[in-house]
Amino acid sequence: MDKPNLRRLSEFITAMTTLMDKQIDHQNPPTGAKSLLADLVAHDDWLPAFCTVPHPTFYQQFLLHCDPLERFSLVSFVWGPGQQTPVHDHMVWGFIGMLRGSEISQRYRARPDGSLAAAGDPDRLEPGMLDALLPAEGDIHQVSNAYDDKPSISIHLYGGNIGAVSRHVFDPATGQPKTFISGYSSAVIPNAWDRSANAGA
Repeated sequence: MDKPNLRRLSEFITAMTTLMDKQIDHQNPPTGAKSLLADLVAHDDWLPAFCTVPHPTFYQQFLLHCDPLERFSLVSFVWGPGQQTPVHDHMVWGFIGMLRGSEISQRYRARPDGSLAAAGDPDRLEPGMLDALLPAEGDIHQVSNAYDDKPSISIHLYGGNIGAVSRHVFDPATGQPKTFISGYSSAVIPNAWDRSANAGA
């Protein structure tokens, strides 16, 4: 396989950092963030191989970059065949961009008795498609790999260091929340800044 084009990743990080520097209200995504992610997932030549490896039992959450001030993070989610999340929320804004394969997202809303009901039909994301996660508009959902025979990969942009954010999983039958902090699946992140290979070119 060809060496990943990490310039796409470094250019995304630089552009996203510039947007955040101009953003006063960090509770909402800056204008242009969704377009930057759309451009990133429109190309499938930049994600390092170690950020694409599924686990036989658990979906993987590989950190690609976290802003030094933790204003945003970029994460590669790798779904093994048939894997899915519990019903959960995010507590920060986010966008999902589909890179490979396909995933299904089912939104939920609270009933008067506190239990959760499916909010509309599931959404299916194919490569290049995006979805928004905005807590103010309802961001409780469950995500699953649409395929039972191959992995899928989506790239997630969040308005915080998502691996360190205290958020919730839910029992749909009761709506009872349980707090969790996801962490990340690897201590290694891509080096998007080594331009030595192009030195003198």
